[in-house]
Amino acid sequence: MTEINQTNAPQNRRGLLGWSQHPSILLAVMTQTFINMLGVGIVGPVLPLYAASFGVSTAMVGLLNSAFGIARIPVNVPAGSLADRLGRKPLLVGGFLITAVAALLTGLSNSFGQIVFFRLLQGIGSALQMTGAMIVMADISTPQDRGRTMSFYQGALLLGTSTGPIIGGFLGEHLGYRVPFFAYAFLAFCAATWAFFVVPETQRIGGEPKVVRGGQGRPARGISWQDVGRLLLTPSFLLVSFVTLATFFTRTGSQNTVLPLLGKERFGLGPAKVGYAFTAIAVMNFLTINFSGVLCDRYGRKMAIVPGSLVCAIALLTYTFGHTYWHFLLSSILLGFGTGISGPAPAAYVSDLSLPGGRGLTMGVYRTVSDLGITVGPVLLGWVSDQFSYSAALWVNSALFVAAGLAFALWAQETAPRRKPAVSPSPGE
Repeated sequence: MTEINQTNAPQNRRGLLGWSQHPSILLAVMTQTFINMLGVGIVGPVLPLYAASFGVSTAMVGLLNSAFGIARIPVNVPAGSLADRLGRKPLLVGGFLITAVAALLTGLSNSFGQIVFFRLLQGIGSALQMTGAMIVMADISTPQDRGRTMSFYQGALLLGTSTGPIIGGFLGEHLGYRVPFFAYAFLAFCAATWAFFVVPETQRIGGEPKVVRGGQGRPARGISWQDVGRLLLTPSFLLVSFVTLATFFTRTGSQNTVLPLLGKERFGLGPAKVGYAFTAIAVMNFLTINFSGVLCDRYGRKMAIVPGSLVCAIALLTYTFGHTYWHFLLSSILLGFGTGISGPAPAAYVSDLSLPGGRGLTMGVYRTVSDLGITVGPVLLGWVSDQFSYSAALWVNSALFVAAGLAFALWAQETAPRRKPAVSPSPGE
């Protein structure tokens, strides 16, 4: 089986910035992603503090964040299959609507158990929307520009998350922990409206026509567990999923669970100052993400993934040595730099792979494997924090990043197309 897919690499001139074939679609998806991620950023610094206000342990706060990933795991693969059958747009619209309702009900919750349940619903909405958006990005890109396409998409994502924590921290500190969730619900509904009216269907652009039913009334294609098994036995696919697992593990385990509580215990930080630190992470992501896209398109996916993973590992360790808020901020900036450098490359890498079952199924399985990080990270690091310390939890997370980065460096194959050197004209031409 040939893993590298370069069949959809047209050689004609392209539109936006001289490389994107579908600038209007890219901008439409970037806009709806920004709107939604602004809401995600708003609740980020408030969620663990909101949960802790019900008198639960750090491990229970971790369980709350894990609920998001637990819901996504069984939904990602069916979502990918639905994208192959029905198109990408139904996932974008439906996912945002579910998220809007769930966020509203989270703000109205009267018990920790209700918050966990509605967090599960947010995970289902996220699985539908994120799987659909990732497939759209794969549809409109080629191996030659995929890193830059993914970097623009993730740049919009990060712009939303960089702006959101400041707003969420202010709202949480001055208006209460519930208000940020109402803002999130409103923004998710706006994103659903935008996706419905502005974002086009891209299934045919991606070269995968809609699935028709066979003569026996049975679907011509569907989820094949044999294909899922073959995906999980593909070394390059597993290695890139391991890298993304480490990133998601960090996002929900360290960033959304351990760091706000570490900041409160060690520095007496409230939601506003935690929000500033989270914004620093996202701003650094935003400043480095486009450079990362160019880097992985020009020199290969490994040149972004491996150094970025190691920088993240170092950044997590620096939090454990700090004794001032400025040290906390500087560690956040370094973590943002690391996650920004490695940001778009894994998605570009998995889109490069020509794997069985169709693009939707591939993305669904990829997100399922990586979402294990969302599920395991908060509970595991919450337990380590309760049993040992917040610093011990960050050391565990750092070791995971080192293992993922080195494994990818040693055993993953490079998928980026090799750039041909320019040929000088011969004398007399």
